[in-house]
Amino acid sequence: MKLSRLSWLALVMVASQGWAQIYKSTDADGNVVFSDTPADSSSEQVQLHQTNTTPPPPTVQPDKRPSTEQPVTVEATVPQATITTPANETTIPMGGGNFSVSAQVEPGLGQNQFLRLLLDGEAQGEAGTSGTWNLSNVFRGAHDLVVEVVDANGSTLSSSAPVRVYVMRPSVR
Repeated sequence: MKLSRLSWLALVMVASQGWAQIYKSTDADGNVVFSDTPADSSSEQVQLHQTNTTPPPPTVQPDKRPSTEQPVTVEATVPQATITTPANETTIPMGGGNFSVSAQVEPGLGQNQFLRLLLDGEAQGEAGTSGTWNLSNVFRGAHDLVVEVVDANGSTLSSSAPVRVYVMRPSVR
C-alpha cells in the first residue's frame, strides 16, 4: 500500500497514539513507502518516539456574584465662560452708552458650541464663536451682563457669573 507524505504524517500521528508498528520500504520505482505491515523482507521497522503532549488549561467558571462596582461614566467637559471686561461694578462714562464686552472660555468651545451675550436677560445679536461684543446706545442705569455657552439648538450649556455695569448718559429735561 502506497502512502503520500501527508498520509504518512497522519499515520504517524495515529500510530503514536496507539503505538502501532510502522514499516518503511522502497517500491520498484524507488519511492519510499510507509505501511503498518511489512511489504517484504527489505522493509525496516520505524521507531517512533513518544509525542509531546500538554494538558489543556483549566476551565475557569465565570463569577456569578453581582458586581458591586459602579459603572464608569465619562462626562464631556462643558466650557465655562468668564467675562473679562468690563469688570463687575464698572461705571460706563458719558458717551452714548457705547462699550465693549469681552469673555474667555475654558477649555475652549467644542464643535457646535457658541457664545451668546445677554444684557438684562436679552440676547444681543446672534450666538457666535467670538468672545467680543460691541454694544451701543445702551440706556442709562444698571445692567447685568452674562455670557452663555450654547449648543447649535440654542440650549444653554453653561453661564458666566453676572457682571453689573452702570451706564451714565445725559438726560434731556
